[in-house]
Amino acid sequence: TGTAQGIETQAREAVVLDPQTDTVLLNKNADQSMPPASMSKMMTVYLLFESLKDGRVSLDDKFRVSENAWRTGGAKSGSSTMFLPPNSEVKVEDLIRGIIVQSGGDACIVVAENLAGSEEAFARRMTAKAHEIGMTNSNFVNATGWPNPDHRTTAHDLAILAERTINDFPEYYHYYAEREFTYNDIRQSNRNPLLYGYAGADGLKTGHTEEAGYGLTGTAVQDGRRLIVVVNGLDSNKARAS
Repeated sequence: TGTAQGIETQAREAVVLDPQTDTVLLNKNADQSMPPASMSKMMTVYLLFESLKDGRVSLDDKFRVSENAWRTGGAKSGSSTMFLPPNSEVKVEDLIRGIIVQSGGDACIVVAENLAGSEEAFARRMTAKAHEIGMTNSNFVNATGWPNPDHRTTAHDLAILAERTINDFPEYYHYYAEREFTYNDIRQSNRNPLLYGYAGADGLKTGHTEEAGYGLTGTAVQDGRRLIVVVNGLDSNKARAS
């Protein structure tokens, strides 16, 4: 038997999961309730992928950008944005990239409103789906991860969401590996540090708010073995990358 190598992390919460054997290799406050910030957007994407797989929506469908989505998630909001013009029509495939690569809050709200009628109704769907796939300690109140005391998950729950995303949507998962996306003549780079030089890395999503700190749900495959990592509560971009 080999000896387990100790993994040190400055993260406030962390988990490393081997999805093939369902083994947790590192648990640091992994079931502690925490704000997920933009890592929440993985659930928004999960529900969109589900609609695509069910055939209710296609990649070429166009969703309308409401005043509300533009105001609460657009350039004026002070959060990451896809810079969608209000009252424009945008392709679903562009919205996927706008959420995954650019972390656009506006794109998330557009998806929520077009799939469920309102962001609140969509957030209820997010929570229901979370509980259905085993994310028992998650509660979503918006589609973006915008700070709210009732918007909570755990590192372990995010690892479950990552695993389900990879397994349930092999035909759509590739968007998580994309490094950049240009929309409205504005080019933005994926903030996931693993995508730049870490062998086998192909996802997933960063998050950052003042309360949450810097977080990442990441994954890579090496020699046929996939690992999923979630860290949160780091104090800088640099700490997250390291």
